[in-house]
Parts: sequence; structure tokens; C-alpha cells
Amino acid sequence: MEKQHLSRRRFIATGAFAAGGLLLASKAGKAASLVAGAWAKPNSVINGVQIGVITYSFRSMPGTAEDLLKYCIDTNINAIELMGDAAEAYAGAPKRDASQSWQDFAPKLAEWRASVSMDKFKELRKMYNDAGVTIYAWKPNALGAKNTDAEIDYAFNAGKALGANHVTVELPDEAQTKRLGDLAAKHKMMVGYHAHTQATPTLWDTALSQSKYNGINLDIGHYASGTSSSPVPFIEKYHDRITSMHIKDRKFHDGPNAPWGEGDTPIKEVLQLMKKNKYKFPATIELEYNIPAGSDAVAEVKKCRAYAADALK
Repeated sequence: MEKQHLSRRRFIATGAFAAGGLLLASKAGKAASLVAGAWAKPNSVINGVQIGVITYSFRSMPGTAEDLLKYCIDTNINAIELMGDAAEAYAGAPKRDASQSWQDFAPKLAEWRASVSMDKFKELRKMYNDAGVTIYAWKPNALGAKNTDAEIDYAFNAGKALGANHVTVELPDEAQTKRLGDLAAKHKMMVGYHAHTQATPTLWDTALSQSKYNGINLDIGHYASGTSSSPVPFIEKYHDRITSMHIKDRKFHDGPNAPWGEGDTPIKEVLQLMKKNKYKFPATIELEYNIPAGSDAVAEVKKCRAYAADALK
């Protein structure tokens, strides 16, 4: 996954909020407040298909919770898969000292997760919702085999506080999908398992059989690249177990990421299928191709959104 760098000065210069449109109160833990009516709220529901974005798309830019909300507004996207770091930082998670090993830090973070109030997560949800943005998925780094049950309970509780209807995680081994499925059933909240090019038409079958709360966070670019085939038959078969779907373009035969329309992933056909069959899971933009010189992540996500809108005409 490539890293792009952007200066703070350029980040500020490319901001799309009008003066007075957004007041960010970062001190004393205060939430950002939005001035009602200062701009139109974003809308990325296109002919019945919810287009969203994962915060990983903006990894080359400043990544606070307030920054990420700003990017949603700038790109006219009203729904997001929120990764864990920004939300946990907003909620006051301890920071690892540069000299501290992960082994030493992990118990401290686990203790915080097991005892933290959900108030700041609810506050974050309100900040996003007031701006017209829904958090539909939450991807915390707290669902692994080495995480405690208390941390996993925290992950579900924080996801609910944020307004998400599912959490997402990289597909682990069968023992961990059983563990997560059982805990998900306790919380009555779905887990969407994400795969890369190891995806096959049967990869998720064991997890799906273990719990009705185990689901699929499908990445159509990785699926197409890994199988060298269209994901459409898979989506048609498993649509009722797909919690959300990442959209990107890749070449077949484990080929590279590409700007949308330049790879082998049938993005248009997938979006048309969602429109035709009225699937309700979101189509999540994941910007992973190299950002061209002179551009930035916000500009490229805008291009991806425009591509999706054109595909859904």
C-alpha cells in the first residue's frame, strides 16, 4: 500500500469549507460544532445505491476525526467506514511512547478499552450526523486473536455508539471467526470479514456457517485480481451476507491497483447489479492506486465518486 505525502500548508489550501462553515474545537476534548445552513450536506446515495468511503483512502493526509469529516464534506460523500485510530484518539486513548514496545503498551491500551466510557464515541457520532455523514462500519484494531474478550466487547460497544451496524476486520483463522461470531451474537451486531487476493468463491463459507452474525466485507478489486474473474456471481449468491463492499480497480492475475476504469474489475457491472437488485449494503470507495503528481486523495476520491455516479446512471 503506497504512501503519499502532503504538506499541512497544501492541505489547508485545498480545504473546501467556507469561512465560518465549520468550527473545530480541539481543546479540552470539545467536539467540533457545525454551523447549520452554512453549506449543503453531502449526499452520495445515487439511484438507490449508497456510495461510501473508507478512511484508509485519506491515509496520505492529516487524519484526525475532524479532518476525516471534512474530507467527506469535500468529496460529497455522506457515509463512511471509519477505521479505529482516529476515533480512539478522539476518545482519549493512551498513546504509545516511541521507546515503548508494543508488548509493553498493549496491556495499557487493553485496560483503557475495557473501561472507557462510550460518551466520546457518541459525541463523535453526533458531530458526523449533524454534518450529514453516517458511520456505517467501524474497523478497530481490537478484534484479533491476541485481543481480550473485554477489548472485543469494547469494539462492538464503540461501534454501536458510533452508529455503525457492523464492524470489519481482516479474515482470521477459523478459531477466531468462531470466537468473534459468538461474541457478535451476544451483541447482536454483524462482523464483516475482509479478504485480499486470497479470496475464492468459498473462502468465507466456514465463517458464515459458524454464526449468523458473521458476514462478508467484500473487496471486488482484490477478488477480481485474486480469482481473475468477475465477482458478480459471488455477489449474487452471497448478497444477503455482505455487510459492505469495497470498490477499487485492479488487474487480473494478482495485478496492480489501477485508476478506476483502467483495470479488469467490473466496477460498473457491480454497481448496476446493486442498483437493479436494490441491494442495501454500501459500496465503499477505497482509494489504493498511486495518486498522480499534482493531485491529492480528496481529488482522487472525487474522481472515484464521479465514476460511480456515471456507472449508476
